[in-house]
Amino acid sequence: MQTHPTDARRHRAPDVAPSTLGLTAAAALAPILWGTTYVVTTELLPPDRPMTASVLRAVPAGLLLLLIAPGVPAKGWRLKIATLGVLNIGLFFPMLFVAAYRLPGGIAAVVGSAQPLVIVAVSAIFGWGRTRPIQVGWAAMAVVGVALTAVSGTIRLDAIGLAAAVVGAVSMAIGVALTKRWGVPPDTSPLNSTAWQLIVGGVVISPLIPIVDNGPWALDAEAAIGYAWLAVVGGALAYSLWFRGARALPSANVTLLGVLSPLTAAVIGWIVLGQSMTGVQCVGFGIALVGSIAGQFVTTHPPRSVALRYRKVPGRSS
Repeated sequence: MQTHPTDARRHRAPDVAPSTLGLTAAAALAPILWGTTYVVTTELLPPDRPMTASVLRAVPAGLLLLLIAPGVPAKGWRLKIATLGVLNIGLFFPMLFVAAYRLPGGIAAVVGSAQPLVIVAVSAIFGWGRTRPIQVGWAAMAVVGVALTAVSGTIRLDAIGLAAAVVGAVSMAIGVALTKRWGVPPDTSPLNSTAWQLIVGGVVISPLIPIVDNGPWALDAEAAIGYAWLAVVGGALAYSLWFRGARALPSANVTLLGVLSPLTAAVIGWIVLGQSMTGVQCVGFGIALVGSIAGQFVTTHPPRSVALRYRKVPGRSS
């Protein structure tokens, strides 16, 4: 009995699982590194200079990656790279800091953890893919877990802070979805795309420094270490891993990994800053972690147009 090559490929066990696992683990490292931002900011950086911290986190990181992967995006890609830079960095960072200043940290974390649900809504509206109900369930479970972990005491809502948190979450979610959809320019290193996103985002933020920042500027040894950490580790390394995962993995899965950022911040606060965690917070931590991890094992349906084209290929059974 002869076996056609197409049949062999069809029945051969897929060899993408190890790669997917590696990509997921690498992408998960990004929000874990971002979870150190709070302790670095409060313990090492000058107070009341959020936009300065944002620019010094983004631009040096972008220039470092540009040294590693030099080049200018092709003309047809420059607007796309600029759009991603604004969504993922230039708009997201300021909204994140406004929310952090005007809302209790727990509320801001809960809104941010809802990014997978935003991805579901955006994908459904634009026909970019169909998310299984179980994935929505895991995402909702993660949000509940973050809420139990991060929210404590009296909840005080501020309209501007809440709006900033929502805009930031939507901005990053759309940015991740478009990163997945657009990919990178042909014959271009992904690091180059990440570099230009960071540079564009930092340039967009820089005019806000004299408007928003009102704290004294002091660059001592501790501040230098803090800014270096945010730029090299929290910027260049973390965003390289994050965008790499965003291009290769389902968008809802990637944003679910973002839950690891507030969870990491809670653990660091407990270990480094001596902050206590109640039993309810520990339960919430476990719920959020389970939701984030379990959601990685759910595949997302392709867009309907892609599925229809696949079915119409001659000689291929559905």
